[in-house]
Amino acid sequence: MNLKNTLLPILLMVTIAGFGQSKKVADRYYDEFSYVQSAKLYKALIEKKGDTSKHVISRLADSYYNNVETEKAEKWYQKLASIYKNDLEDRYLFKYAQVLRSNGKYKKSDSIFLTLASSKNNNRKEELKKENYLLDYSSNKNVRIGVRNLAINTPFSDFGGMLLNGKSYFTSAVPKGGKRERIYKWNNQPFLNIYSAEEEIQTLEENVKDTVLTLVRPRLIDVPISSDYHESTPVFTNDGKTIYFTRNNVSGKKVGRDKKNTSNLKIYKANFINGFWMNVRELPFNGDEYSVGHPALSPDEKTLYFVSNMPGGFGATDIYKVAILGDDEYGEPVNLGETINTSDKEMFPFIGEDNTLYFSSNGHLGLGLLDIFQSKIKNDSIFSSIKNLGYPFNSKRDDFSFFIDETGKKGFFSSNRKQGKGDDDIYSFFIYTDPPICKQSIEGIVTETVNNTPVDGATVKLFDLQGKVIKEAISDFNGKYVFNDILCDKNYNILASKLDHKTTGKRKIKIIKGKPTNVDLNLIPLIVGNQIVINPIYFDYNRAIIREDAQYELENIVTVMTNHPEVIIKIESHTDSRGPSDYNRKLSDRRAKSTRDYILSRGIEKNRIISAIGYGEDQLLNDCNDANKRKCTEEEHQKNRRSYFYIVKGVDKIKARQEAEKIAVQKRISKRNNFLDFLRKNFKKSKSDRAEDNKCYRDAERDCNDKKNIILKNYKN
Repeated sequence: MNLKNTLLPILLMVTIAGFGQSKKVADRYYDEFSYVQSAKLYKALIEKKGDTSKHVISRLADSYYNNVETEKAEKWYQKLASIYKNDLEDRYLFKYAQVLRSNGKYKKSDSIFLTLASSKNNNRKEELKKENYLLDYSSNKNVRIGVRNLAINTPFSDFGGMLLNGKSYFTSAVPKGGKRERIYKWNNQPFLNIYSAEEEIQTLEENVKDTVLTLVRPRLIDVPISSDYHESTPVFTNDGKTIYFTRNNVSGKKVGRDKKNTSNLKIYKANFINGFWMNVRELPFNGDEYSVGHPALSPDEKTLYFVSNMPGGFGATDIYKVAILGDDEYGEPVNLGETINTSDKEMFPFIGEDNTLYFSSNGHLGLGLLDIFQSKIKNDSIFSSIKNLGYPFNSKRDDFSFFIDETGKKGFFSSNRKQGKGDDDIYSFFIYTDPPICKQSIEGIVTETVNNTPVDGATVKLFDLQGKVIKEAISDFNGKYVFNDILCDKNYNILASKLDHKTTGKRKIKIIKGKPTNVDLNLIPLIVGNQIVINPIYFDYNRAIIREDAQYELENIVTVMTNHPEVIIKIESHTDSRGPSDYNRKLSDRRAKSTRDYILSRGIEKNRIISAIGYGEDQLLNDCNDANKRKCTEEEHQKNRRSYFYIVKGVDKIKARQEAEKIAVQKRISKRNNFLDFLRKNFKKSKSDRAEDNKCYRDAERDCNDKKNIILKNYKN
């Protein structure tokens, strides 16, 4: 509903369609907020008359922007930026970035925001320099929030719920059912009216421990509040006996007009006396030449906040406050200042019991178009820095009309996010207080098996029993790793790995509440000094054929040489002293060459193995020679049966690559863990067995998996 885009006046237009598709006619439609018609005419000027002036293209893009047709707006802002890139005002770039965000193109949007941050003329310069607006989806990541699209929503515009004494009051364009239903020409919907409904707290089918706020049995508020024109955004005093609401400039059947023949909005007040609303009167700071609307009361009911486009503001619409002096007297309106107001639109104020101002804006940085923000009101009327409420309250589309009750646990907001029931829909929310979840840490030391030294830069992965990676960590200089916030009473597998190391396999662990979990891990180094080290290669007696178990070990040689293409090696093979020495020398030489041939068969180039030589029993490691061989054990003889893989070139490159790999792994793990944490905390699925109930707790906009895939795609971009 276009109430979000301006303070919805009545357009008292004469018929101008017959004037032809001229720029003047298009401008008049635009100035009268009839963006559907203005878009048609501006587009015709471009396509039929070839008018590609900045004025026409920007007005066409703005027309689509104001009607929340973001895909079409993106197309024309892009064309505007392309044609007039050296002479384009920052406000158009800002809107371009906004619609890109609304369309899910975060990378391109953020690049435009960063460009605006360096602009000399941009009044959002400091805000744009902040890094926390980039993909800021996690404002409520530690809170579980239930959100529901209300059953009372219709295909028409419904928005603005608030609670009072077990009832809710909201605004809707649903037809009243009369014989002469007035239709608002701007959007071809009936005029807005104020409705009441009864509050109900229902138990969720998918989780009986959780409840959700809903509204039932809506009914139209009584005459004289209800009229033939727009009434919306009511607010009541705590005793329920006074109402402030927004209405067109109408007195009886007389419609007030400004100099442009437009009926602006005003705030009215009425009293509940003897069971009826009566004594409707407008507030003294209204004006015929500007709009005033969206009233909100401070908790002590001494201050009225409202929205207006009156002269002297910062932007299209600003939020003001005025002191309530009593006896229908008020102080002078005071603009809330540039902490709150921007050069664009600030609307729909609401003051919580804790003196927090909530409002919607498309001028502050957000997730899409209108976003909901908050700012703490201090005792001296100074406002704290604003904060975006994040998901699930904000989305890619328009989000507005925030209300939270005195408990701080339940309330409403409105949105035109996709998969709603109509134009704008009312959503209820419930902030759940869950019992503390048992979470503990896992920590340990990763060491090398050869010399028991700590391993710096090892990747440690934590898996669930289905093989899914839960978390990753990297060991520090002392070999230490830590996993935080791991759920108790569950079984996990844990595995360490590192370039040029061989793992000793997964370790199964269970996290038990109250018991520290310390898991030390080992890695087998494949490179020690200038050698590639593997387990002994065994051959059948008197043969040189590479067995299957030998192939398994030789794959480690292939891996090291593949990871380090500059490495050149030589192979040496040795036997024990049993048997004739000449025979042993020939046998070991055949085995060395068989080993070389296997490595070459795995795709390693021939010139990377400079030699493969067998030395027989010429280089024994102990005294198990011909003289003492009968005194030696089998284990002592086995020490002499060995192969060496010496690195003759490329050792320095290996160390550089290992360090670069450690840095790359650190970055990857940090990025992955942050994103996995975000997905887990922000997209919890419901516990229902029914497929249609498997919606996100956080946002009813689309299925959890779809949302994850969309955000993962944008995250990678």
